[in-house]
Amino acid sequence: MTAVLPDDDLAGLVDLGDLIDAVRTAHVDLALGLAEQPIPAISTTAGATIVLPMVATSHRLGLTVVKVLTDAPGNRDGDGPAQQSTVVVLDSRTGARLAVMNGGTGTRMRTAAASAVATDTLARNDSRVLGLVGAGPLAVEHVAAIRTVRAIDTVVVWSRSAARVAEFRRALLRREHADGVPALDVITASGPRQVVETADVLCTLTPSRVPVVEGAWFRPGLHVNAVGAPPRPDHREIDSEGMARADVFVDSTAIQLHKSGEALLSLRDGATTEEDFQHELGAVLAGLAPGRTGHEQITLFNSVGIALQDLAYAALALQPYPTEHSA
Repeated sequence: MTAVLPDDDLAGLVDLGDLIDAVRTAHVDLALGLAEQPIPAISTTAGATIVLPMVATSHRLGLTVVKVLTDAPGNRDGDGPAQQSTVVVLDSRTGARLAVMNGGTGTRMRTAAASAVATDTLARNDSRVLGLVGAGPLAVEHVAAIRTVRAIDTVVVWSRSAARVAEFRRALLRREHADGVPALDVITASGPRQVVETADVLCTLTPSRVPVVEGAWFRPGLHVNAVGAPPRPDHREIDSEGMARADVFVDSTAIQLHKSGEALLSLRDGATTEEDFQHELGAVLAGLAPGRTGHEQITLFNSVGIALQDLAYAALALQPYPTEHSA
């Protein structure tokens, strides 16, 4: 039987703390050879829509996921979302189809969970100010996730849209009330530079094609989660100077060097070398490589998202799902 899970059924199904633990374990598995994460192939349609099938297998869980991501920038001028995704979950031994689920909720949650794992691993323990460049639903999820690993008391946020910042504030209050956590002090920044120069932990959450954050603004001790740019080699949120100034950690070196605009454009500019993208988060978590080594060090987690993170979410989502929803 195949479980069919639309977004309405997925809402609230997976605990964020459990997901952070599962994503952490998934990255360790990747470092230890207990999971497979091949480089996804990209197909471009006539309308410039990117179709990206992403595959991952967990040998420990006996699961394979195939996530089909579509990135349709033209939808921003209409009613449809720019990014949509569908996740198929398979038994990796028999090939049996276990579930088909909408990827929206899981993508948002696993992205924030990965940022929380990176923050817990790389950010200073005394980090208190969270900076957000971008104020959409992913920003709200990031606040909840980062609060689980650091004692954040202030959020500084910027978006090009004042209406989006206003909705972020309302959504954050709803989330805080639902989670039963104290309200944070939320400051609306005049621009991304104010966010960067104020933050202890910075999350960039925009689908930008050109840099919105400059490395010249980085101050000592900053940790950055650069997770907003889509998996396109010509999109980036952080400029080349930023990539050069930080010690960069990645989810997958091979995928970074094929899909990440932050990586490929900084290499083109001569600001970095391929060696700068060899430090995988899973290796740090597994104790195979160093992470933060000093209070003044600038660390940066660069991610375009990997299917193994989607697998971590899907495995949790399937655990309690009632059999009567199967088809």
